[in-house]
Amino acid sequence: MAKTQDFTAIMKDMMGAFPVDTTAMEGAFKSTAALNEKLSGVALEAAEKSAEISNKWTKDTLAKLSDMSKAKAEPADYAKAATDFASASAEVAAENMAAFAEIAKKVQMDTVELLMAAGKDITEDATAAVKKATNEVTAAAKKASAAK
Repeated sequence: MAKTQDFTAIMKDMMGAFPVDTTAMEGAFKSTAALNEKLSGVALEAAEKSAEISNKWTKDTLAKLSDMSKAKAEPADYAKAATDFASASAEVAAENMAAFAEIAKKVQMDTVELLMAAGKDITEDATAAVKKATNEVTAAAKKASAAK
């Protein structure tokens, strides 16, 4: 009867010949965490600036409403106050929308810049990791063929 070959020693030798390098995973995790931190910073800065614009816009609108709601001597003054409020609101809206657009533009530019830098770093890290792995596999293969 044929004896079943014990693959335990073979698997142990094979796994030992191809060690797992966790430094690449640790580096990737740290790089990802750093990128996320920078992206969060960009988003939080944009949110802060947007909140400032919204707050100022609301205060300005309330101040103009306060002026508009004051009692007038003539009925025509009410129409004039409403017209002045509407034109001032339209002007302020255009200014604030332009300010929001500037924030969005800055967020987009900062995000693209961060992603381009991260892509460059990841490419360099991947190239180094592949080169290192190739060297290790080549060395292990030479060692294994020399042992035969």
